[in-house]
Amino acid sequence: MGTKSSKNPEPGDLIEISRGGYQHWAVYVGDGYVVHLTAACGSSPNGLSSPPNKKALVKKEKLQDAVGTDEWKVNNILDKKYRPRPVDVIVREACAREGQELPYGIATRNCEHFATELRYGKAESQQVVTAFYLSVLNPLGLATAMAVDAIAHRVLKLAGSMSRNKKKRRQSHTLMQSPASTPQRS
Repeated sequence: MGTKSSKNPEPGDLIEISRGGYQHWAVYVGDGYVVHLTAACGSSPNGLSSPPNKKALVKKEKLQDAVGTDEWKVNNILDKKYRPRPVDVIVREACAREGQELPYGIATRNCEHFATELRYGKAESQQVVTAFYLSVLNPLGLATAMAVDAIAHRVLKLAGSMSRNKKKRRQSHTLMQSPASTPQRS
């Protein structure tokens, strides 16, 4: 099992699992089990990156199976902002969703949205908010995004221009070699 949190989870707690470049989220429902949003197609057993069918499956499984070899911790991330719902409501709703296929969107309906909605009644993702601020509102991030976009636009424009020129040369060359284009002598 992955590196464990120093705090033992209680039913209704949010579990944050570090998966390299992102965090996967689950809700602890007791007796060693969590409920979490996973890839509906089974393409990513350790969570959810970006399923091609935009659907996700709600799974209930042992915490150790959901975590694998990754680090995890109890992180009730929005407790200072919202009052958690009653534990029995969180656990009942989480378990009732087991097996459901839900819409998935990396920025609007990811595993963190799912978990925070169960705990607080509010679907929020701090990692989406953080990514937005880092990539768009940070002047360096915005400048970089604009530069990459401009370069990509120029490369595509140049590639299209080269393709059109190549096509024109081929057509011109074909016309020059065509028997119809050479005068006939009688």
